[in-house]
Amino acid sequence: MIRLLTSRLLYTLPVLWLVVSVVFLMIHLVPGDPIQAMLGEGAASADLQAARHAYGLDLPIGEQYLHYWNGVLHGRLGQSIRLNEDVGRVIWERYPYTLRLTIAALIVALGLSIPAGVRSAQRRDRWDDRALSVVSLFGLSFPNFALGPILILFFAIKLGLLPVSGAGTWEHLVLPAITMGGAMAAILTRMVRTAMLEELGQDYIRTARAKGLSERTVVYKHALRNAMIPVLTVVGLQFGALLAGAIVTETIFSWPGIGRLTLTAISTRDYFLVQGCILAIGLTYIVVNLFTDVLYVVVNPRIRQ
Repeated sequence: MIRLLTSRLLYTLPVLWLVVSVVFLMIHLVPGDPIQAMLGEGAASADLQAARHAYGLDLPIGEQYLHYWNGVLHGRLGQSIRLNEDVGRVIWERYPYTLRLTIAALIVALGLSIPAGVRSAQRRDRWDDRALSVVSLFGLSFPNFALGPILILFFAIKLGLLPVSGAGTWEHLVLPAITMGGAMAAILTRMVRTAMLEELGQDYIRTARAKGLSERTVVYKHALRNAMIPVLTVVGLQFGALLAGAIVTETIFSWPGIGRLTLTAISTRDYFLVQGCILAIGLTYIVVNLFTDVLYVVVNPRIRQ
């Protein structure tokens, strides 16, 4: 177990180096002069030179790279131009909101997809299987930027059941979580159905039924556990898609997370804040994939061998 986790951690290190390096190069790949873009076309030459010196952009690129790594390791990601605050501090304040929203969306997706996928597999080619297939296809075809406003119009404005925007209570979390989790639930429903159909045809399922175990025990304790291996893979990959989708969803619902912060930083040309936000999202994605590898071992102990 420890050997497996150590090898996975070693595989993660090159990915971590690549993510940090790409984020660093962003400031140098932006067309034009980022300092000129931040200060405006009418900025004096002396002001431009002073700003480049203040942010270390007048140093050789190799020295800048080492300084950036040193800052990342010590939690110093630079100074936000627009907010005039430390980038790491700003991200640390917004990160819990995005994490809360992403986890809530994941719970919604799993809570919808697992029962629906299992039911669809059990009722293969029957009316409820076809109905669930139509619903999942509809969910895949409906983007977040369209679903969010529709949910606001119906549940918040027409029925008055939930708040339109903000992040004060758990009620503010419902509509954004459904918006983000809906599309993922559609994907996972198809995955669960396919994996369950394969497992329900295995010999150990017939043996479990021959022993007199209840159908619920056979399906949920035996078949579903083995079927979760490919599902976990998709969940790990889709977690990154949820983080990316948070940019749109957080903007629609005025949710104070990293996604909305990233969009604001882009619109105001706050390049150092953009760097920090993308780095936080990238590192979260790496951690989630490492955690997914650990779950493989928990769900299927044979992987330990």
